[in-house]
Amino acid sequence: MPPNTTATTGDKPGKSGRKKGRKARLVVLVLVLAIIGGIAYGAYWSISTVRASFPQTKGSITLDGLSGPVDVKRDGNGIPQIYASSDADLFMAQGYVQAQDRFYEMDVRRHMTSGRLSEMFGKGQVKNDEFLRTLGWDRVAKKEYDTKLSASTKKYLQAYAKGVNAYLQGKDGKDISLEYAALGFTNDYKPSQWTPVDSVSWLKAMAWDLRGNMQDEIDRALMTSRLGPKQIADLYPDYPYSRNKAIVQEGQYNALTKTFEQNGGTSGSGTSTGGTAGTSSTSTGSALQSQLSGLYNVLDDVPTAVGVNGQGIGSNSWVVAGSHTITGHPLLANDPHLSASLPSVWYQMGLHCRTVSSKCQYDVTGYTFAGMPGVVIGHNQDIAWGMTNSGVDVTDLYLEKLSGDGYLYDGTVKPLTTREETIKVAGGAAKKIIVRQTADGMPLLSDRDDELVKVGRKAAVDTAAPDRGDGYGIALRWTALAPGTSMDAVFAMDKASNWSQFRSASKLFDVPSQNLVYADKDNIGYTLPGKIPTRAKKDDGSIPAPGWDSGYKWTGYIPQDALPYEYNPKRGYIVTANQAVVDPDKYPYTLTTDWGYGTRSQRITDLIESKIKGGGKVSTDDMRQMQLDNSSEIAKLLVPKLLKIGLKDKDVRQAQELLEGWDYTQDADSAAAAYFNAVWRNVLKLAFGNKLPKELRVEGQCLWVDPVSTTGPADDTKKVRECGQRDADQAQPDGGDRWFEVVRTLMNDKKSDWWTTPKSLTRPGADDNRDDLLARAMIDARWELTAKLGKDIDTWSWGRLHRLFLKNQTLGTDGPGFLKYILNRGPWKLSGGEATVNATGWNAAGGYGVVWVPSMRMVVNLGDLDKSKWINLTGASGHAYSAHYTDQTSKWVNGELLDWNFTDKAVDKDTSDTLVLKP
Repeated sequence: MPPNTTATTGDKPGKSGRKKGRKARLVVLVLVLAIIGGIAYGAYWSISTVRASFPQTKGSITLDGLSGPVDVKRDGNGIPQIYASSDADLFMAQGYVQAQDRFYEMDVRRHMTSGRLSEMFGKGQVKNDEFLRTLGWDRVAKKEYDTKLSASTKKYLQAYAKGVNAYLQGKDGKDISLEYAALGFTNDYKPSQWTPVDSVSWLKAMAWDLRGNMQDEIDRALMTSRLGPKQIADLYPDYPYSRNKAIVQEGQYNALTKTFEQNGGTSGSGTSTGGTAGTSSTSTGSALQSQLSGLYNVLDDVPTAVGVNGQGIGSNSWVVAGSHTITGHPLLANDPHLSASLPSVWYQMGLHCRTVSSKCQYDVTGYTFAGMPGVVIGHNQDIAWGMTNSGVDVTDLYLEKLSGDGYLYDGTVKPLTTREETIKVAGGAAKKIIVRQTADGMPLLSDRDDELVKVGRKAAVDTAAPDRGDGYGIALRWTALAPGTSMDAVFAMDKASNWSQFRSASKLFDVPSQNLVYADKDNIGYTLPGKIPTRAKKDDGSIPAPGWDSGYKWTGYIPQDALPYEYNPKRGYIVTANQAVVDPDKYPYTLTTDWGYGTRSQRITDLIESKIKGGGKVSTDDMRQMQLDNSSEIAKLLVPKLLKIGLKDKDVRQAQELLEGWDYTQDADSAAAAYFNAVWRNVLKLAFGNKLPKELRVEGQCLWVDPVSTTGPADDTKKVRECGQRDADQAQPDGGDRWFEVVRTLMNDKKSDWWTTPKSLTRPGADDNRDDLLARAMIDARWELTAKLGKDIDTWSWGRLHRLFLKNQTLGTDGPGFLKYILNRGPWKLSGGEATVNATGWNAAGGYGVVWVPSMRMVVNLGDLDKSKWINLTGASGHAYSAHYTDQTSKWVNGELLDWNFTDKAVDKDTSDTLVLKP
C-alpha cells in the first residue's frame, strides 16, 4: 500500500521539443548563493536555529478548545500515546502532536494535493501545479467533505484542524521547522491555517499513487512502435494461477455468482487473465506513441505522494489462525512497500479514550499519516488489520477527438466544460490556466503538455478513427475523481470490534481499493473493498480507449456485496502480497488484467506451510523472520542454467564459482548475490531492454537501432540513434516478477528471438541462442562489478551495490549541498531485493540502488497485544538532528522490531516524557 512527499524542480535533456523542467526539482538558486555567501550565514545557522523547532514534550501547555486535560506520553523513541476523555479532545490532541513533529511535511503535502507548490517553492513548480489543478484533488475533497462525509467524521476533522492551528499560533517559520528557515532566504512564505479539507485531500494523493495499471496501459501502447502484438504478449504473460495462488481460495463463490446473475450477467470485460497485447482499432501509429510518451512525461512530473508507481511495487500482509500459532490466537503481519522518504510516510501513535463510551469511542494504535486524523493500519482493543494495494484497475485513458470547444461522442460534438485556475507563484507573477473536461468529468491531461497538441495535429490515423482535425486529446477516467467516503471508513475501522463491523466499515473505503486482512482473538478474514468499474465487453482497460465510441465507457461498478472475501478458511492462513485476488474462472467480474505475478505471495505461503506442516506452530518471531526472507526466486530458476555454461575467461569463471552452493539468499554481505543480480540485470538488458522503444529505456542511454518495423523485416543496413527518455527508477525492464514470468516462459525455448541480440548490438557470444546470451551476460556482469567493486571478488558484497539513501523530499533532494548534509542520511547497505519478501526494490534497467522498501513492519499478537511488535523506516520526528529523526532506521535495517505497548500498564512502563495539554 500506501506515502512519500516528493516535490522537485530542475531541467532534464530529452528529445527535441520536450519542455524544460520535466522533472521539476526544488532547487532554489538564490539559496545556494546565500549559503556560500557572507560570514553572517554561519552565525544564522547556529545550534539554536537548528533546535528552535524541537517540540515541547514535558510539562504542560494550555490549548483553547479542549474540554478536559489530555496526556501525551512519549516512549524512548518519541512515539506518542494520547489519552483523552472525549473524541474531540483526542483528535484535537492528535493534530497538535503531529504538527509538533511533522508540520513541514504536512504543509508540503497539502500544497501538493491542492496544486499550490509554487506558493512555497517558486516558478519551478508551476508545471506540477498545472497538472495537479487539472486533476482537482482538492476540489473533489471539498465536495467529499460537503456532501459525503458523516457528521461525526466532520467533527473529528474539525477537531484535528483545531489542534494543528493551536500549534501554529504565534509561531514564525523558523519556530516550526528548519526548512522554513531555509526558505526564508528566498521568499516570505508563511504557513496558513490548517483546514479539514487539507486532511481529506491526502486520501486523493494516496489513491493517485495506488491507482492500478495506468503505467502498464501507457507502456503497452508505447511498445507498439517497436514490437508487434505477439511480442508484447510475450512481455505480459498470463498470471500463473496454478503455481502462485490467488488470495481468495475458499470464498463465497456461490453468493457472488448469484449476485452476478441478478445484475443481468454483465461482467464488464470478461475474464481476461493477462495483459492485452497489440493495439486497438483506433491506434494512431507513431503519433499515438508520441502522445503517450508526452503523457508519461507529464505524469512523471507529478510529485510522488505514496510511492513509486509501477509493476512490482506493493506490500506484504498475512494472517495466521490461532490453530497454527504458539499462543492459540491469530498473528497478523504487514509491511507496505513504498518509496523511501525522510521522514517516513508513517507516523506511529496511539489514540486512547481513558474510558471507552459513547462520548469517547476509541482505543486504537498503529500507523497514521501526518496530516490526517485516525489510524490507518494497526489494532484496537478487539481487532487488528493490515493493508496491501489490490492493484485493481480503476483508471482508464481515453483518446478524444477534439473539435473547437467540444469533443466527438457517438457522432455528436459535445461541449467541454471549463474552469479557470489561478496559480500563485512565490517571487513571481501569478499564472492563469484553463482546465477542460468532458461532460462526465474526465479532465483533459493533454492540455498540460504542448507537445501532445503538436503531435496530435500531425497524427496519421487509420480508417477506423475520426479525422484528426486539430488532433487528439487524452482524458482520464478515475474513480477518485468523484467524492467518496474513505475518511468515514478510517474512523469506522478504528472502532470496529468484530468481523461484521469491520466489513461494514471497509465498504466505506471506496478509493484506493485495498486488500484488507483482519484478525480478532478467534478469527481471521480478508475483504476487498473499493469502487471498481465494470467495462463494456470490447474493452478490458489494458490500453487507451477511443473516447468517441460509447461502447468503451464504463457500464457501472461492481456491487460491494459481490466483492471477494474470505473468513476463517480451512487452511488456517490468508496471504496478500499484490497477487491476483481471485481465480477468474471462479469469479464473474474482471478486477484487472495487470496483477503482480505472485512471487512474494507464494514464497510467504511456502514459508507458512513449511512451518505448520506436521503440526508446527508459528510464533511472533517467526512472522518477523518471514518478513526478512531474502530468497531470490528468479535465482532458483537461472543459477542451475548459469552453472552449466562453459566460460573461457578465468576471471569470469571465478565469478561463476560464487554461484556454486549459493542458497539464493540475498544478504547484504553476499558476493554471490551481488554477482547474480548483475547477471540478471545484463540478461534483461541483452534480451529485452535493448529492444524496447526509447520511451521506456533509461534516459541518456543511446543505441543504434533498426528503423521501426512491426510488419516485416527491418533494413539492417540503416541505423538510427535513439536515446532513452525515462527516469532510471521507472524504466523497463525493471526486473520485477513480471520479468521473472517472462523469462520463465521463454526458458525452454532456446532459439526464441528474444535470446537473439540485434546485429547492431552483437558482441561475440550473444547473438544466437539462450545459452550464448547467458554467457555474454555473465561476462558483462563480471566486468561491470570489477568496475564498481574492484577486481578482487573477495571484496564484493550485495550491500555495496544495494544501498539506501534517505533524503528529505524537498530541499534535501536537489537543494544546496549544505542543506543536503543537514537534512539527508545514509547510505545503509541492505539485504533483500526485487520481488523478495524483504522487498528492498531496485530497478534493473537503472542500477542497483534501493528504489522502494518495506516502509514499516508490524506483527500483531492477538493473544497479548502488548507482545506485538513494530518498527518504522525512520523515526517519529521530522526535525533534522532530533534524537528521533532516524533513530529506528538502523534497527529497521537489521530486521529488529520494537515493543509495541498498548495497555496502560505497558505504556506507563516505557514512558520517557509526559506532556499535559490543558484546556
